[in-house]
Amino acid sequence: MASETPAHALPVERATLRDVPEISALNNLFAPDGLTLTRSEAFVANHVDDYRIIRAADGSVLGCVALDEYSPSLVELVSLAVLPKAQHRGLGRQLIEAAATLARKRGYPEVFSVSLADQLFLHMGFAQSSLDRYPEKVARYAKISRSELSISRKFLFTRRLDVEGGGRATVVAAAS
Repeated sequence: MASETPAHALPVERATLRDVPEISALNNLFAPDGLTLTRSEAFVANHVDDYRIIRAADGSVLGCVALDEYSPSLVELVSLAVLPKAQHRGLGRQLIEAAATLARKRGYPEVFSVSLADQLFLHMGFAQSSLDRYPEKVARYAKISRSELSISRKFLFTRRLDVEGGGRATVVAAAS
């Protein structure tokens, strides 16, 4: 189910190396509350092709999202963040759809992520699933000194997508 975007929706673009400091800062704005994991500028630069952004008229970054690969067949939707002044305008929905489209184009049979934003993803046609289905994520959490899951209850969401070129893929999406 594609989300509806307002007529005044801003375009989603590929991130560039010049965006790295803004993406890192935007993402890390939400890390103290456990809404995102901290992302260094080095991490963002190394994954810049995996980021999609929305810009303001002045060129600054209003929102971002990324895909983080676990294996050639498993990828996580991460770093969903929208500046507070730009929230409640549908930008998060646009970014989620852009990440799902990128995953589909890359042929991933599955995408997953963890989020507190249950209503956003449920409204977009996602279904809640269980973190237990993704031992790769559980293993990554075990390596983090401060458990992401201990901050508050997080949810995992799923949605099926067609993979470009045929076939079916499961896409699990949320913000982490």
